[in-house]
Amino acid sequence: MSSTTGAEVLTQGTGYGVVLGIGFVFAILMMGLSTLQNRYTTYKISTSEEFNTASRSVKPGLIASGIVSAWTWAATLLQSSTVTYEYGLCAGYYYAAGATIQIFVMAILAVRVKQIAPYCHTFLEIVHARYGNTAHFMFATFGLVVNLIVSSMLLLGGSAVVNAFTGMNIYAANFLIPLGVCIYVILGGLRATFLCDYSHTLILMILIFYFFFWTYTKADLIGGFEGMYNLLQQASIERPVAGNQDGSYLTLKSNYGLTFMIIQITGGFGTVMLDQGYWQRAIASEAKTAVQAYLMGGIAWFAVPLTFSSIMGLAAVALAKSPSFPYPGGLTAAEINAGLAAPAGVVTLLGSGGAAAMLILLFMAVTSAASSEMIATSSILTFDLYQIHFKPDASPESLIRVSHIMVAVWALVMSCVASLWIGIGVSLNWLFLFSGTLFTGAVGPVIFSVVWRQQTKEAAISGALGGVVVGIIAWLSVAKTYYGELTIATTGKFLFTANTVFYADEERGMMYPNLAGNLGACCSGAIISAVVTLIKPDNEFDWSATKRINPRAREMDRKRATLPDSASGPDSNSPVEKEKQEDAAVDVASAEDDTTIDVPAEESAELQKSLKVATWASLILTFIVLFLIPIPMFLSHYVFSLNFFKGWIIICVVWLFVAACITSILPLWESRAAMKDIFSGMVRDIFGGGARKRAIGSSNTDA
Repeated sequence: MSSTTGAEVLTQGTGYGVVLGIGFVFAILMMGLSTLQNRYTTYKISTSEEFNTASRSVKPGLIASGIVSAWTWAATLLQSSTVTYEYGLCAGYYYAAGATIQIFVMAILAVRVKQIAPYCHTFLEIVHARYGNTAHFMFATFGLVVNLIVSSMLLLGGSAVVNAFTGMNIYAANFLIPLGVCIYVILGGLRATFLCDYSHTLILMILIFYFFFWTYTKADLIGGFEGMYNLLQQASIERPVAGNQDGSYLTLKSNYGLTFMIIQITGGFGTVMLDQGYWQRAIASEAKTAVQAYLMGGIAWFAVPLTFSSIMGLAAVALAKSPSFPYPGGLTAAEINAGLAAPAGVVTLLGSGGAAAMLILLFMAVTSAASSEMIATSSILTFDLYQIHFKPDASPESLIRVSHIMVAVWALVMSCVASLWIGIGVSLNWLFLFSGTLFTGAVGPVIFSVVWRQQTKEAAISGALGGVVVGIIAWLSVAKTYYGELTIATTGKFLFTANTVFYADEERGMMYPNLAGNLGACCSGAIISAVVTLIKPDNEFDWSATKRINPRAREMDRKRATLPDSASGPDSNSPVEKEKQEDAAVDVASAEDDTTIDVPAEESAELQKSLKVATWASLILTFIVLFLIPIPMFLSHYVFSLNFFKGWIIICVVWLFVAACITSILPLWESRAAMKDIFSGMVRDIFGGGARKRAIGSSNTDA
């Protein structure tokens, strides 16, 4: 574990106060929101459908906010700044571009889920319906491995910064950070995570704007846009970057930055396509707005690492030789691997106040993403293991009880694994770059399971396992060939420091094992699955099996559709009891035998139109961010002028403003009717003698 005392500007009490205090504040807030939701809306967290899928009714603005929150890990802020510190301004763009296209692809898959399995809880239920127990168990293992690595990475980054700023014991941080999150997830379910995601994202946006305006308009150490530009020019002379045009930090012509983006793309596909958290948002969204939600989420998230790295990543580069820099002479390899570039920049510019803001920012990032991982993993453990393999006839009450238990279990597991990584010397950087090798082989088969009717069970299994084998062989072979031994260092750890005048190419080659492993796993998995399918395709499958997933929810929807509007009026039974009675009355066996499983023709046509929109929009946006913007600048070897640099930074912050509108303002606008109904209900309860008078109109569809 690296020494981080250089940035220790806050007390341990502050660290414990932030970790425990803010976590419990959100837990108490969630208790209040859950009470309001149960009393004044039709959505009751006492049902398993609401707890795990938010009744499939969440509007696009809140889904987009949740996507930004779930994809903004501690690593998003720390790693984007770290690679910017190493490769320059280009790295923030390459980080954002390499991790945004997966969200665009999810827009396509979100529509497909609504078409082929409108009542599923997890993507693994689709795998089970198509291929049976063996394939299902194998892909469930992939999903849990992804959740485990992502969850532990969240804590690795968060605990490292808490330790750096406050001196708080890093192992204590690993166990205390998830505590408050666990409580509010259990109290509120998936909709609770969306509401907390919204508040987290709002705070995230406010603090990034604060850092931007302070850095580029107030900080004397920087001196505005021109001062930052001159400092970066000076850094290019003193510490030029190998592989960059003229060693500059102000160019998109970066050989190693581009290599990093390829690793980011392939690894990112694994952490999105195999993470139930992203599928859960597709499942929870309204069918008619799922595409809109994911496209807006991708566009909004892109601005977060792009803008933040352009602030704190560049500030760390510019001020590395400043007497105020907390690590004299620049960051060492161990400090880089711990992701401390952004914390160093914040402390240099803003001292203890900035450190406190950064601590809150990272705590928001860690806890919001952790809440997504907890409920995603709980869904897999509950519906894909407990219900499918142990108790197929489980009642809704038992499912909600198991979901609660699994959230708590996962909080403990992720803490233990994060502590294990620290104990054996695995850094955030190493895990971030390596992880894709371990699971991206399953990406192709999973995507094919949703979009390709002819894929067979044998193709899915052989593609996933073959991808892992090829990836690991490529990873280890390249490390052994380049460096002659297999260690944590040679298999992927960054071994360079900012004190080196010119980085040796053989040290930069430390990324090549991970490049080979990630590419080998991702590409071979898809290729093997496609080849096996083409040899002997399944020409009989027609998606009817996936459309029959979760017959209880399908039947309940049909029963609700036949109820008169007055059924939810003030004279009706308790909505909670009504829902439980409906649930108990559903004959699951007869529902499974029901042949009328196709969606209505009008809705089917709308979904098909959405699929075309999603496909074209995703292709166009991917082309823009991966090719149209960076490749001409890379091939032209362009080094930014002062005016171009100013324009670049201004575009970044304008983009962030658009992102803030999508994630912070749009959800409020969409929920204005629901908030009005809740407020009216509270007023009636307060001034109406406590009588429970509720008027829940058709507009009350999201809280």
